Amino acid sequence: MLRFTNSTGSLVMHRARVVVRSQLQAARRNKSTTAESKVVSSSGGIRDIPKDYPFLFQLGVATAKTSAADLVCQVVAERKKWNEIDWKRNAIFVAFGFVYLGGFQYWIMVNKYRQWFPTMDRFGKLSFAEKLKDTAGMLDAGKMVLFDVCIHLPLMYFPSYYTLKEFVSGSSWNPADWVMDGTRKYVSNAKEDLTAMIKLWGPSDCVQFVLPMHIRMPFRHMVSFFWTAYVSFTRGAVEPEEKDE
Repeated sequence: MLRFTNSTGSLVMHRARVVVRSQLQAARRNKSTTAESKVVSSSGGIRDIPKDYPFLFQLGVATAKTSAADLVCQVVAERKKWNEIDWKRNAIFVAFGFVYLGGFQYWIMVNKYRQWFPTMDRFGKLSFAEKLKDTAGMLDAGKMVLFDVCIHLPLMYFPSYYTLKEFVSGSSWNPADWVMDGTRKYVSNAKEDLTAMIKLWGPSDCVQFVLPMHIRMPFRHMVSFFWTAYVSFTRGAVEPEEKDE
């Protein structure tokens, strides 16, 4: 009876060791698979940041782009050395890029456009060939272009820009003076400003508003950088009213 018990106990212990060994091996395999999946997930996550976090991504692009554009204006157009850079002025442009271009402009072109033009999201997901067949989507895209060049840029962007310029370069600390002086300068330059605006932003908008949603604002900020560079090089350092979007 004792021999039987010992034999049974040895068999149980052997089976227990086999089970434990198999569980440890399975745990190692699971750990390795989890680590590999995390690497793949993190790699894919970096590429998907513009799609997963569209507002934050374009906000960063808008802020960095506006700072870089101002530095181009100061270093290239105004021929300043790096130790002569006006960092206070650059900080103001950073704030403008963050609040207006990255914040307000996104609110207009994504949040409000989504309400005003209900085909926007669906249209953005279609292939180019499918877009050409989508009459409602094409009409809404055309309306977005018209709103931008007829309302947003002339009535919102330019007044905000000229007001900011007065705050940066003007001698008064009265906000009412910034608005009044900025509006006066905008009116005097309106013909030239609006002509240049339509030539650039009209064709650019026709591209922007058929792109997938997560690419639209980064694309706009890219074009905006070249707009700033164009104005800086054509007007030069002596002009006090370079436009920066």
